Parts: sequence; C-alpha cells; structure tokens
Amino acid sequence: MKFAIWRILAAISLCSASSFAHEIGTTRVSVVFQQGASYEIEVVTDAAALADKLQAVSGQAPQSDKTLQVQLQNYDEVFRRRLTIAFDGIVVTPEIDYSVSGTATETSAPVATIRMSGAIPPGAHEFAWTYSWTFATYSLSVREPGGDNETTEWLEGGQASTPISLVSPRRPLSRTAIAGRYLALGFTHIVPYGLDHMLFVLGIFLLSRRLRQVLAQVSAFTVAHSITLALSIYGIVSVSPKVVEPLIAVSIAYVAIENIFMSELKPWRVALVFAFGLLHGMGFAGALKELGLPRSEFVTALVTFNMGVESGQLAVIGAAFLLVGWYCGRRPWYRRIVVVPASMMIACTAVYWTVQRLSF
Repeated sequence: MKFAIWRILAAISLCSASSFAHEIGTTRVSVVFQQGASYEIEVVTDAAALADKLQAVSGQAPQSDKTLQVQLQNYDEVFRRRLTIAFDGIVVTPEIDYSVSGTATETSAPVATIRMSGAIPPGAHEFAWTYSWTFATYSLSVREPGGDNETTEWLEGGQASTPISLVSPRRPLSRTAIAGRYLALGFTHIVPYGLDHMLFVLGIFLLSRRLRQVLAQVSAFTVAHSITLALSIYGIVSVSPKVVEPLIAVSIAYVAIENIFMSELKPWRVALVFAFGLLHGMGFAGALKELGLPRSEFVTALVTFNMGVESGQLAVIGAAFLLVGWYCGRRPWYRRIVVVPASMMIACTAVYWTVQRLSF
C-alpha cells in the first residue's frame, strides 16, 4: 500500500510539471453565410501554440526571427492540410487572411484571428467543417442564412461537424441538450484540464481525516465560487486574469503549506477556503467567457456548467478517498507518509505557478 501511495505522489509530481490550465475554449470558430452566396469563417486561437504545431508538422526549422503573423502566413500551405470546408461533400479552397494581436506575457498569449472566405457553390444544400489544429474542445457557431439565429456546436479537434443545412433553418438545441453539454464542459474544466483547481481540492482533502470536515470546506468553496462566477458572468464584478490567476496559485500554496504545519483543522480554515473560493470563481468565469454562453439558454448553461465543476471536484475527492483516505486515513504514518510529502509537492508547484503567472 505504501508503494501505491508513492506512485500517487509521483503522479502528482509529474502532473505538476505542466503549468497549463483552462485549456477548454482557447479556440473558437464562427461561420456566417451571406445571403446564400458566400461564406465567412473566423477562427480565433492561441497564435504561438498554432505556430508551434505548424512548424512541427512542416518539419522546417523554427522561424524565431519572424513575427507570429509572418510565421502563420509562411505556413499557409501546412495550415490548409488539417482544415476542411465542404459543400455537399465537395471540398472548397477558401481565401485566408492571418492577423495576430496582443503580446506574450506570463499570463496571456498573442491571439491569432484567421479569416476565411469564398463563394458558396450554386445549388449547394449543406455545409460541413473539420478543424484539426486543436486537441481540445472548441465551439463552432453558425449564423443561419438570411437571419440572425445562431447555433453552437461543440467539437473535438479533428471531429467533423454535423451537416449544416443552407436551405432550411437548423433547429436550436433543446434545453436538455444544452444542459448536458455545459455539464460535461464544467466537469472537464476540472478533470482533466483544471490541474490548479484539482490541486486546491486535494489540499482541502489532505488536512482532515473526517469526510464531514472535508465536505464543509468544499461546500464553502462551492458557495463562494458560485457567487463570483455568476457576478463575473453578468458583468457585475470584473477582475483582470493577471490578478486572478497568480492569486489562485497563491491560494493553492497557502492551503498546502498550512497542511504541512497544522495537524488539525482550525475554525478559520472554512472561512479562508470561502475567501479563496471567491478567487477561483473568477477563474471559472474567465474560462466560461471564453467558451461563450448561448443567448437563448444563458441561465441553463451557467447553472449546469457550475454543476459540472462541482461534479469534477467531488470526483477528485472521491478518487482521493478511495485511493488513500479509506485505508490510510487512520494509520499512524498517514500524515508523515502521505499528507506532508503530497502537500510539499503541491506547495512547490503552486509557488512555481505564482512566479510564472506574475508579470514583472
């Protein structure tokens, strides 16, 4: 069993080597049909990440001496290899314009906006889209021909869209379908993409051996981040990610360090977790804004995304309890073998993230 524990700790250490979080929503695609005669497609994505992928696929030497915009333009032929625009099953070749905005900092990356346009073949009935330059979930929004009605489909990188009719309006997703989709997106924002939030929840779990105390902390965290998530989405509260993201890392470090020096849960811990939950709620809001919310079912999407986040947190706690808590929690060596080493790993990772996310 002790060997299993150390394997778990090693897994945490290996995961900690990656500092990326909130990977959902870094790519967005929107399609507009102009009176059935032409189409315009806009892809918004991380410019540096896309340039790296293009360079790797091309097999060419890195173009570090050129701007990202020039790099993307030079890789135009490579970019088109993993892009498919088809009408009635016939692939068309669009005109493509590349632009890059923003500069690289410790907390943000330049954004590439790729605009594609062309004529719709006469008599075409259906449109289909495939984009393979992302590995994560992304949104495909389509504005219907001759109207302002917009529908959104969530796709995995490389997945073909469902055929989009050019002659009849698409039926909007039902409330149940939207709820299921945003519930899944909220869950995956924690597991597997939200490593920072997972480590915070593990930090909460490690200090207390009683499930009731763990759930009390998680409940305080849930209430707090639900408040700021809603306030941020509705525009009542707005804090820059440059402030929020480093503070989230600080909250993880604090909880882990407190685990090292405290052997029992103190009354102020719940209040502190509540305060940190307010910070994490702003982080969730940033990711949800990137994902976008359907106008017709705004509240449904917001609530079910939050429920998905809670499900992800409970999954982390449940897994931790099954792996170490139920068997090791009452062992005399539990704190020395599990709590302190795991908390030290979490603390070191969070301190690294704090430094990385700060802009000097």
